[in-house]
Amino acid sequence: MLDVKYLRENIDQVSQRLSLRGEKVDLSRFMEIEEHRRSLLVKGESLKSERNKVNDEIARLKKERGDTTGLISRMKGVSDEIKKIDGRISEISEELEGIVSFIPNIPHETVPAGMSDKDNIEVRKWGALPAFDFTPVDHADLGEKLGILDFARGAKLAGARFSLSVGAGAQLERALINFMLDLHTTEHGYTEVLPPFMVNSKTMTGTGQLPKFAADLFKVAETDYWLIPTAEVPVTNIYQDEIIEEEDLPIYRCAYTPCFRKEAGSYGKDTRGLIRQHQFNKIEMVKFTRPEESYRELEKLTDNAEEVLRRLGLPYRVVVLCTGDLGFSSAKTYDIEVWLPGQNSYREISSCSNYEDFQARRANIKYREKGKKGTRLVHTLNGSGLAVGRTAVAILENYQRADGSVEIPEALRAYMNGRTSIP
Repeated sequence: MLDVKYLRENIDQVSQRLSLRGEKVDLSRFMEIEEHRRSLLVKGESLKSERNKVNDEIARLKKERGDTTGLISRMKGVSDEIKKIDGRISEISEELEGIVSFIPNIPHETVPAGMSDKDNIEVRKWGALPAFDFTPVDHADLGEKLGILDFARGAKLAGARFSLSVGAGAQLERALINFMLDLHTTEHGYTEVLPPFMVNSKTMTGTGQLPKFAADLFKVAETDYWLIPTAEVPVTNIYQDEIIEEEDLPIYRCAYTPCFRKEAGSYGKDTRGLIRQHQFNKIEMVKFTRPEESYRELEKLTDNAEEVLRRLGLPYRVVVLCTGDLGFSSAKTYDIEVWLPGQNSYREISSCSNYEDFQARRANIKYREKGKKGTRLVHTLNGSGLAVGRTAVAILENYQRADGSVEIPEALRAYMNGRTSIP
Protein backbone atom coordinates (compact mmCIF):
# COMPACT_ATOMS: atom_id res chain seq x y z
CA MET A 1 0.00 0.00 0.00
CA LEU A 2 1.31 3.44 -0.89
CA ASP A 3 1.84 6.13 1.72
CA VAL A 4 -1.25 8.37 1.61
CA LYS A 5 0.78 11.46 2.53
CA TYR A 6 3.33 10.77 -0.22
CA LEU A 7 0.53 10.04 -2.68
CA ARG A 8 -1.24 13.31 -1.83
CA GLU A 9 1.92 15.44 -2.05
CA ASN A 10 3.28 13.82 -5.23
CA ILE A 11 0.09 13.03 -7.11
CA ASP A 12 1.33 14.04 -10.57
CA GLN A 13 4.61 12.16 -10.25
CA VAL A 14 2.85 9.06 -8.91
CA SER A 15 0.29 9.18 -11.74
CA GLN A 16 3.07 9.39 -14.31
CA ARG A 17 5.01 6.45 -12.83
CA LEU A 18 1.89 4.29 -12.49
CA SER A 19 0.88 5.02 -16.08
CA LEU A 20 4.02 3.16 -17.17
CA ARG A 21 2.41 -0.03 -15.89
CA GLY A 22 0.08 0.05 -18.87
CA GLU A 23 -3.10 0.21 -16.83
CA LYS A 24 -5.25 3.22 -16.08
CA VAL A 25 -4.99 4.20 -12.43
CA ASP A 26 -7.51 6.97 -11.76
CA LEU A 27 -6.41 8.95 -8.71
CA SER A 28 -9.08 11.65 -9.00
CA ARG A 29 -11.45 9.89 -6.59
CA PHE A 30 -8.60 9.52 -4.11
CA MET A 31 -7.83 13.23 -4.25
CA GLU A 32 -11.50 14.17 -3.95
CA ILE A 33 -12.01 12.05 -0.85
CA GLU A 34 -8.66 12.99 0.68
CA GLU A 35 -9.39 16.71 0.31
CA HIS A 36 -12.82 16.22 1.92
CA ARG A 37 -11.23 14.28 4.79
CA ARG A 38 -8.65 17.01 5.36
CA SER A 39 -11.30 19.76 5.35
CA LEU A 40 -13.29 17.81 7.95
CA LEU A 41 -10.13 17.37 10.04
CA VAL A 42 -9.54 21.13 9.99
CA LYS A 43 -13.17 21.84 10.92
CA GLY A 44 -13.08 19.21 13.67
CA GLU A 45 -9.86 20.56 15.15
CA SER A 46 -11.30 24.09 15.11
CA LEU A 47 -14.41 22.93 16.99
CA LYS A 48 -12.32 20.98 19.51
CA SER A 49 -10.18 24.04 20.12
CA GLU A 50 -13.31 26.12 20.64
CA ARG A 51 -14.72 23.47 23.03
CA ASN A 52 -11.52 23.46 25.08
CA LYS A 53 -11.55 27.25 25.44
CA VAL A 54 -15.22 27.35 26.39
CA ASN A 55 -14.76 24.48 28.86
CA ASP A 56 -12.05 26.54 30.53
CA GLU A 57 -14.46 29.46 30.63
CA ILE A 58 -17.21 27.26 32.12
CA ALA A 59 -14.81 26.04 34.80
CA ARG A 60 -13.90 29.65 35.65
CA LEU A 61 -17.55 30.73 35.86
CA LYS A 62 -18.45 27.77 38.06
CA LYS A 63 -15.63 28.68 40.39
CA GLU A 64 -16.97 32.24 40.56
CA ARG A 65 -20.56 30.92 40.86
CA GLY A 66 -21.48 32.53 37.51
CA ASP A 67 -24.19 31.43 35.10
CA THR A 68 -22.96 28.67 32.73
CA THR A 69 -26.32 27.54 31.34
CA GLY A 70 -25.91 29.18 27.94
CA LEU A 71 -22.34 28.00 27.45
CA ILE A 72 -23.15 24.41 28.44
CA SER A 73 -26.09 24.34 26.02
CA ARG A 74 -23.89 25.75 23.28
CA MET A 75 -21.15 23.18 23.95
CA LYS A 76 -23.62 20.34 23.74
CA GLY A 77 -24.31 21.36 20.17
CA VAL A 78 -20.57 21.67 19.46
CA SER A 79 -19.90 18.23 20.98
CA ASP A 80 -22.66 16.71 18.85
CA GLU A 81 -21.15 18.31 15.74
CA ILE A 82 -17.66 17.01 16.65
CA LYS A 83 -19.07 13.52 17.10
CA LYS A 84 -20.70 13.67 13.67
CA ILE A 85 -17.47 14.94 12.06
CA ASP A 86 -15.34 12.25 13.73
CA GLY A 87 -17.78 9.59 12.56
CA ARG A 88 -17.70 10.92 9.02
CA ILE A 89 -13.89 11.09 9.07
CA SER A 90 -13.81 7.45 10.16
CA GLU A 91 -16.12 6.46 7.28
CA ILE A 92 -14.10 8.46 4.76
CA SER A 93 -10.80 7.03 6.04
CA GLU A 94 -12.17 3.53 5.55
CA GLU A 95 -13.27 4.38 2.01
CA LEU A 96 -9.89 5.98 1.35
CA GLU A 97 -8.07 2.87 2.54
CA GLY A 98 -10.23 0.79 0.22
CA ILE A 99 -9.25 2.96 -2.75
CA VAL A 100 -5.55 2.93 -1.89
CA SER A 101 -5.59 -0.86 -1.44
CA PHE A 102 -6.29 -1.20 -5.20
CA ILE A 103 -3.44 1.14 -6.25
CA PRO A 104 -0.32 -0.82 -7.32
CA ASN A 105 3.22 -0.14 -6.21
CA ILE A 106 5.32 2.50 -7.94
CA PRO A 107 7.95 0.97 -10.26
CA HIS A 108 11.53 1.61 -9.20
CA GLU A 109 13.42 4.06 -11.40
CA THR A 110 15.65 1.26 -12.73
CA VAL A 111 12.69 -0.74 -14.07
CA PRO A 112 12.57 -0.52 -17.89
CA ALA A 113 9.44 0.98 -19.41
CA GLY A 114 7.31 -1.42 -21.43
CA MET A 115 3.78 -2.74 -21.94
CA SER A 116 4.19 -6.56 -21.87
CA ASP A 117 6.61 -9.43 -21.32
CA LYS A 118 7.96 -8.76 -24.81
CA ASP A 119 9.56 -5.62 -23.36
CA ASN A 120 11.39 -7.44 -20.55
CA ILE A 121 15.16 -7.13 -20.78
CA GLU A 122 17.55 -10.06 -20.57
CA VAL A 123 20.21 -9.46 -17.92
CA ARG A 124 22.34 -12.61 -18.23
CA LYS A 125 22.41 -16.25 -19.27
CA TRP A 126 24.03 -19.28 -17.69
CA GLY A 127 24.80 -22.74 -19.03
CA ALA A 128 25.01 -24.27 -22.47
CA LEU A 129 21.79 -25.52 -24.00
CA PRO A 130 21.79 -29.34 -24.27
CA ALA A 131 22.50 -30.83 -27.70
CA PHE A 132 20.46 -33.95 -28.48
CA ASP A 133 20.99 -36.45 -31.30
CA PHE A 134 17.26 -37.15 -31.11
CA THR A 135 14.09 -35.07 -30.89
CA PRO A 136 13.58 -34.18 -27.19
CA VAL A 137 10.24 -35.17 -25.69
CA ASP A 138 7.91 -32.94 -23.69
CA HIS A 139 7.96 -33.73 -19.95
CA ALA A 140 4.30 -34.75 -19.94
CA ASP A 141 4.83 -37.47 -22.56
CA LEU A 142 8.12 -38.49 -20.99
CA GLY A 143 6.65 -38.70 -17.48
CA GLU A 144 3.69 -40.78 -18.63
CA LYS A 145 5.92 -43.20 -20.57
CA LEU A 146 8.12 -43.61 -17.49
CA GLY A 147 5.05 -44.15 -15.29
CA ILE A 148 6.03 -41.35 -12.91
CA LEU A 149 3.32 -38.82 -13.90
CA ASP A 150 -0.35 -39.76 -14.13
CA PHE A 151 -2.46 -36.88 -15.39
CA ALA A 152 -5.59 -38.93 -16.05
CA ARG A 153 -5.84 -40.16 -12.46
CA GLY A 154 -4.92 -36.71 -11.14
CA ALA A 155 -7.87 -35.31 -13.08
CA LYS A 156 -10.09 -38.12 -11.82
CA LEU A 157 -9.20 -37.25 -8.23
CA ALA A 158 -9.61 -33.47 -8.46
CA GLY A 159 -10.22 -32.24 -12.01
CA ALA A 160 -8.28 -30.34 -14.65
CA ARG A 161 -4.89 -28.83 -13.74
CA PHE A 162 -4.16 -31.47 -11.10
CA SER A 163 -1.65 -34.30 -11.43
CA LEU A 164 -0.49 -37.43 -9.64
CA SER A 165 3.23 -38.13 -9.18
CA VAL A 166 4.14 -41.78 -8.76
CA GLY A 167 7.25 -43.62 -7.56
CA ALA A 168 10.38 -41.86 -8.81
CA GLY A 169 8.25 -38.86 -9.81
CA ALA A 170 7.14 -38.30 -6.22
CA GLN A 171 10.66 -39.07 -4.98
CA LEU A 172 12.11 -36.49 -7.38
CA GLU A 173 9.87 -33.71 -6.00
CA ARG A 174 10.68 -34.70 -2.41
CA ALA A 175 14.39 -34.75 -3.24
CA LEU A 176 14.20 -31.29 -4.80
CA ILE A 177 12.38 -29.89 -1.74
CA ASN A 178 15.04 -31.22 0.64
CA PHE A 179 17.92 -30.19 -1.63
CA MET A 180 16.65 -26.61 -1.97
CA LEU A 181 15.93 -26.21 1.75
CA ASP A 182 19.35 -27.59 2.69
CA LEU A 183 21.10 -25.26 0.24
CA HIS A 184 19.30 -22.14 1.43
CA THR A 185 19.60 -22.92 5.14
CA THR A 186 23.19 -24.20 5.26
CA GLU A 187 24.84 -21.97 2.66
CA HIS A 188 22.64 -18.91 2.09
CA GLY A 189 21.78 -18.02 5.68
CA TYR A 190 18.01 -18.60 5.69
CA THR A 191 16.11 -19.97 8.66
CA GLU A 192 13.51 -22.56 7.69
CA VAL A 193 9.92 -22.18 8.85
CA LEU A 194 6.88 -24.37 8.27
CA PRO A 195 3.88 -22.01 8.16
CA PRO A 196 0.13 -22.71 7.97
CA PHE A 197 -1.12 -23.56 4.49
CA MET A 198 -4.33 -21.61 5.19
CA VAL A 199 -4.42 -17.99 6.35
CA ASN A 200 -7.05 -15.39 7.23
CA SER A 201 -8.13 -12.37 5.19
CA LYS A 202 -5.95 -9.95 7.15
CA THR A 203 -2.87 -11.97 6.25
CA MET A 204 -3.87 -12.13 2.57
CA THR A 205 -4.39 -8.36 2.62
CA GLY A 206 -0.99 -7.79 4.21
CA THR A 207 0.90 -9.02 1.16
CA GLY A 208 -1.46 -7.58 -1.45
CA GLN A 209 -3.47 -10.63 -2.55
CA LEU A 210 -6.66 -9.12 -1.16
CA PRO A 211 -8.82 -7.37 -2.04
CA LYS A 212 -7.72 -7.05 -5.67
CA PHE A 213 -7.01 -10.71 -6.50
CA ALA A 214 -9.77 -12.56 -4.66
CA ALA A 215 -10.88 -14.20 -7.92
CA ASP A 216 -7.49 -15.91 -8.26
CA LEU A 217 -7.63 -17.48 -4.78
CA PHE A 218 -9.26 -20.52 -3.22
CA LYS A 219 -11.41 -19.67 -0.18
CA VAL A 220 -12.63 -22.22 2.34
CA ALA A 221 -16.42 -21.95 2.40
CA GLU A 222 -18.09 -20.46 5.49
CA THR A 223 -14.74 -19.55 7.07
CA ASP A 224 -12.24 -16.71 6.95
CA TYR A 225 -9.59 -19.13 5.67
CA TRP A 226 -7.87 -18.92 2.30
CA LEU A 227 -5.52 -21.51 0.77
CA ILE A 228 -2.15 -19.83 0.30
CA PRO A 229 -1.07 -19.04 -3.29
CA THR A 230 2.57 -18.91 -2.12
CA ALA A 231 4.51 -19.17 1.14
CA GLU A 232 5.28 -15.47 0.72
CA VAL A 233 1.90 -14.76 2.30
CA PRO A 234 2.26 -16.46 5.70
CA VAL A 235 6.04 -15.99 5.96
CA THR A 236 5.95 -12.23 5.29
CA ASN A 237 3.10 -11.85 7.78
CA ILE A 238 5.03 -13.59 10.57
CA TYR A 239 5.98 -10.07 11.68
CA GLN A 240 2.56 -8.52 11.04
CA ASP A 241 1.86 -5.71 13.57
CA GLU A 242 5.33 -6.11 15.10
CA ILE A 243 8.37 -3.90 15.63
CA ILE A 244 11.71 -5.54 14.85
CA GLU A 245 14.93 -4.33 16.45
CA GLU A 246 17.33 -2.85 13.88
CA GLU A 247 20.19 -5.10 14.99
CA ASP A 248 18.07 -8.14 14.03
CA LEU A 249 17.92 -7.03 10.38
CA PRO A 250 18.23 -8.37 7.79
CA ILE A 251 16.04 -11.39 8.53
CA TYR A 252 16.09 -14.30 6.07
CA ARG A 253 13.32 -16.94 6.12
CA CYS A 254 12.60 -19.81 3.75
CA ALA A 255 9.74 -22.29 3.62
CA TYR A 256 8.40 -25.24 1.73
CA THR A 257 4.64 -25.19 1.12
CA PRO A 258 2.14 -26.43 -1.40
CA CYS A 259 0.59 -23.50 -3.26
CA PHE A 260 -2.98 -23.16 -4.52
CA ARG A 261 -4.08 -20.93 -7.40
CA LYS A 262 -7.18 -20.77 -9.57
CA GLU A 263 -5.09 -19.64 -12.55
CA ALA A 264 -7.93 -17.29 -13.47
CA GLY A 265 -7.46 -15.86 -16.94
CA SER A 266 -5.07 -18.63 -18.04
CA TYR A 267 -7.62 -20.82 -19.79
CA GLY A 268 -6.08 -22.53 -22.79
CA LYS A 269 -2.52 -21.88 -21.56
CA ASP A 270 -0.37 -24.84 -20.50
CA THR A 271 -3.40 -27.05 -19.98
CA ARG A 272 -1.21 -30.14 -20.25
CA GLY A 273 1.64 -31.08 -17.94
CA LEU A 274 3.04 -29.52 -14.76
CA ILE A 275 3.66 -25.94 -15.89
CA ARG A 276 0.38 -24.39 -14.70
CA GLN A 277 -1.35 -26.36 -11.94
CA HIS A 278 -3.98 -25.45 -9.36
CA GLN A 279 -1.74 -27.08 -6.71
CA PHE A 280 2.05 -27.18 -6.82
CA ASN A 281 5.04 -27.28 -4.46
CA LYS A 282 7.42 -24.38 -4.00
CA ILE A 283 10.30 -23.22 -1.84
CA GLU A 284 10.02 -19.53 -0.98
CA MET A 285 12.70 -17.14 0.28
CA VAL A 286 11.61 -14.02 2.18
CA LYS A 287 13.72 -11.12 3.45
CA PHE A 288 13.08 -8.23 5.84
CA THR A 289 15.66 -5.45 5.46
CA ARG A 290 16.48 -1.85 6.16
CA PRO A 291 15.38 0.36 3.22
CA GLU A 292 18.96 1.33 2.41
CA GLU A 293 19.93 -2.32 1.89
CA SER A 294 16.95 -3.74 0.03
CA TYR A 295 18.22 -3.47 -3.55
CA ARG A 296 21.56 -5.01 -2.63
CA GLU A 297 19.60 -7.79 -0.93
CA LEU A 298 17.49 -8.24 -4.08
CA GLU A 299 20.63 -9.05 -6.07
CA LYS A 300 21.71 -11.58 -3.42
CA LEU A 301 18.22 -13.10 -3.29
CA THR A 302 18.21 -13.58 -7.06
CA ASP A 303 21.65 -15.18 -6.96
CA ASN A 304 20.45 -17.57 -4.23
CA ALA A 305 17.68 -18.75 -6.55
CA GLU A 306 20.07 -19.01 -9.50
CA GLU A 307 22.44 -21.15 -7.46
CA VAL A 308 19.82 -23.92 -7.31
CA LEU A 309 19.85 -24.12 -11.11
CA ARG A 310 23.63 -23.92 -11.29
CA ARG A 311 23.98 -26.83 -8.85
CA LEU A 312 21.52 -28.85 -10.92
CA GLY A 313 23.27 -27.97 -14.18
CA LEU A 314 20.14 -26.46 -15.73
CA PRO A 315 20.64 -23.64 -18.28
CA TYR A 316 18.71 -20.46 -17.56
CA ARG A 317 18.47 -16.76 -18.17
CA VAL A 318 17.55 -13.80 -15.96
CA VAL A 319 15.28 -11.01 -17.19
CA VAL A 320 14.25 -7.79 -15.48
CA LEU A 321 10.52 -7.22 -15.83
CA CYS A 322 9.36 -4.06 -17.52
CA THR A 323 6.80 -1.73 -15.95
CA GLY A 324 3.89 -3.32 -17.83
CA ASP A 325 4.75 -6.86 -16.68
CA LEU A 326 5.44 -5.97 -13.05
CA GLY A 327 3.36 -7.60 -10.31
CA PHE A 328 0.86 -5.49 -8.37
CA SER A 329 2.93 -5.21 -5.16
CA SER A 330 6.42 -5.18 -6.67
CA ALA A 331 8.71 -2.22 -7.20
CA LYS A 332 11.24 -4.32 -9.15
CA THR A 333 11.30 -7.97 -10.22
CA TYR A 334 13.79 -10.35 -11.81
CA ASP A 335 12.37 -13.46 -13.46
CA ILE A 336 14.60 -16.51 -13.76
CA GLU A 337 13.66 -18.60 -16.77
CA VAL A 338 14.90 -22.17 -17.19
CA TRP A 339 15.48 -23.76 -20.60
CA LEU A 340 12.93 -26.44 -21.54
CA PRO A 341 14.03 -28.45 -24.61
CA GLY A 342 10.59 -30.06 -24.97
CA GLN A 343 9.10 -26.60 -25.54
CA ASN A 344 12.21 -25.15 -27.17
CA SER A 345 11.89 -22.08 -24.96
CA TYR A 346 12.78 -20.50 -21.63
CA ARG A 347 10.02 -20.63 -19.00
CA GLU A 348 9.75 -18.81 -15.69
CA ILE A 349 10.86 -20.84 -12.68
CA SER A 350 11.35 -18.03 -10.14
CA SER A 351 10.36 -14.41 -9.58
CA CYS A 352 12.52 -12.37 -7.20
CA SER A 353 10.98 -9.09 -6.10
CA ASN A 354 11.59 -6.06 -3.93
CA TYR A 355 8.32 -4.67 -2.56
CA GLU A 356 10.06 -1.83 -0.71
CA ASP A 357 7.64 -0.74 2.07
CA PHE A 358 4.46 -1.56 0.09
CA GLN A 359 3.70 -4.81 1.94
CA ALA A 360 5.14 -3.60 5.24
CA ARG A 361 2.69 -0.69 5.31
CA ARG A 362 -0.25 -3.04 4.69
CA ALA A 363 0.95 -5.58 7.27
CA ASN A 364 2.29 -2.93 9.69
CA ILE A 365 5.83 -4.33 9.93
CA LYS A 366 8.31 -1.82 11.37
CA TYR A 367 11.75 -1.71 12.91
CA ARG A 368 13.16 0.40 15.71
CA GLU A 369 16.29 2.29 14.71
CA LYS A 370 19.13 1.78 17.15
CA GLY A 371 19.62 4.80 19.40
CA LYS A 372 16.48 6.52 18.12
CA LYS A 373 12.92 6.75 19.45
CA GLY A 374 11.02 6.43 16.20
CA THR A 375 10.26 3.44 13.99
CA ARG A 376 10.43 2.90 10.23
CA LEU A 377 8.77 0.47 7.87
CA VAL A 378 10.97 -2.42 6.77
CA HIS A 379 11.42 -3.38 3.15
CA THR A 380 10.21 -6.88 2.23
CA LEU A 381 11.54 -9.09 -0.55
CA ASN A 382 10.73 -12.57 -1.73
CA GLY A 383 11.64 -15.04 -4.41
CA SER A 384 10.95 -18.63 -5.41
CA GLY A 385 13.86 -20.81 -4.58
CA LEU A 386 12.50 -22.63 -6.65
CA ALA A 387 9.13 -23.76 -8.00
CA VAL A 388 9.55 -27.50 -7.41
CA GLY A 389 7.29 -28.89 -10.14
CA ARG A 390 8.85 -26.70 -12.82
CA THR A 391 12.32 -27.74 -11.65
CA ALA A 392 11.27 -31.37 -12.05
CA VAL A 393 10.01 -30.50 -15.54
CA ALA A 394 13.39 -28.95 -16.39
CA ILE A 395 15.27 -32.02 -15.15
CA LEU A 396 13.09 -34.43 -17.12
CA GLU A 397 13.49 -32.44 -20.33
CA ASN A 398 17.16 -31.46 -20.04
CA TYR A 399 18.45 -34.80 -18.73
CA GLN A 400 16.43 -37.13 -20.98
CA ARG A 401 18.19 -39.80 -23.02
CA ALA A 402 17.45 -41.34 -26.38
CA ASP A 403 16.19 -44.56 -24.77
CA GLY A 404 13.51 -42.63 -22.82
CA SER A 405 15.32 -42.74 -19.48
CA VAL A 406 16.29 -39.63 -17.49
CA GLU A 407 19.62 -39.02 -15.78
CA ILE A 408 19.48 -37.70 -12.21
CA PRO A 409 21.64 -34.57 -11.68
CA GLU A 410 24.61 -35.39 -9.47
CA ALA A 411 23.54 -32.85 -6.80
CA LEU A 412 20.28 -34.77 -6.26
CA ARG A 413 21.56 -38.34 -6.12
CA ALA A 414 22.21 -38.35 -2.38
CA TYR A 415 18.58 -37.22 -1.92
CA MET A 416 17.34 -40.12 -4.09
CA ASN A 417 19.13 -42.95 -2.27
CA GLY A 418 22.01 -42.90 -4.74
CA ARG A 419 19.78 -43.29 -7.76
CA THR A 420 21.45 -42.13 -10.98
CA SER A 421 18.57 -42.41 -13.43
CA ILE A 422 14.86 -42.98 -14.00
CA PRO A 423 14.11 -45.82 -14.48
